[in-house]
Amino acid sequence: MIHLTAAERLINYLHAGPKTAVAVHDPSNMFYLTEGYTGEGLVYISEASRVIITDFRYTEQAERQAPGFRVEMTETGRNHNRVLSELVKAEEITELRVETNWLSVDAFEDLRAAVGEEISFVPLKGAPQKLREIKTPAEIVAIRKACDITSEAFNAILPKIRPGMTEKELQIELDFTMLRLGADEFAFDTIIASGENGSLCHAIPGSRTLKNGDMITMDFGAKVGGYCSDMTRTVALGKPSDEMRTVYETVLRAQSMCEDALMAGKTGEELDKLARDYIDARGYAGRFGHGLGHSVGIDIHEEPRLSQRCKDVLQAGVVITVEPGIYLPGVGGVRIENTCLVKENGCVPLTTADKQLIIL
Repeated sequence: MIHLTAAERLINYLHAGPKTAVAVHDPSNMFYLTEGYTGEGLVYISEASRVIITDFRYTEQAERQAPGFRVEMTETGRNHNRVLSELVKAEEITELRVETNWLSVDAFEDLRAAVGEEISFVPLKGAPQKLREIKTPAEIVAIRKACDITSEAFNAILPKIRPGMTEKELQIELDFTMLRLGADEFAFDTIIASGENGSLCHAIPGSRTLKNGDMITMDFGAKVGGYCSDMTRTVALGKPSDEMRTVYETVLRAQSMCEDALMAGKTGEELDKLARDYIDARGYAGRFGHGLGHSVGIDIHEEPRLSQRCKDVLQAGVVITVEPGIYLPGVGGVRIENTCLVKENGCVPLTTADKQLIIL
């Protein structure tokens, strides 16, 4: 089996001939297409060339991280767009695909003025993101490692949770634990929501102190080798109320049902409906206000999604979250989430920490 590079896959996907080139500015797409470059600048790809255009600060880094790419350094009087223009003219390019969804209007106008009006500028329309939906074996290895660290961090943090500590203190402990276990960085800002703050889906950890009887939602993820993980667990600090125990059991059942149903061939819409119908039928209609899940990779939120609006058919190799929740203003909330690898006949949860209610 011939292994194609990400850049080759993009050229094939676009059916790009010798007169078409691509200019990529989105850092996540730059990382993906170069298979490792994390600096600034832009990436130029054509049938004939693979080029990273950057300044002095990143040239050596680019050479190390992307040995398959030539590095062109900017200098005074020769900025990124000027270098891009030189490449386009040297290869007699007539069509340049650009990320109009990423560039500001001013940045696009500057690029067009430098390259020349005689060139046809065509929106790339998220082509790299489309390729990123199906993870390669190497990408899955990185995501699995990130998920292992995330799961291990959860288990390690449980004995440290105690009444009187603040949400912010718990966040710091959890973040430090992920780094200590080998995370390169965090996939996103860790969410800690205790007690009544649990009804805030994206609560910012603050000065609220943890109290006996609280449900504590922790939504967090490690990033390893440029790839993210995402996991949410809700635990009880002391005996929870009967109401919150019922909420927990409802969310757990919805999450497990959808995880069991997750496989290639299903749509995001039908999986979301499975969770939503179950939660609604248990008396919590309107209290599950977000989608069931999102794909995870270089970015924490990727396509496709599990939502009421996503009719995309899932394919094997997609890595996606399953994260139903119930949120009761003034009372609290519960969310349970796993990052899962979609297979032909099911899925593999990559985050493996216990989902049953843990009472500390």
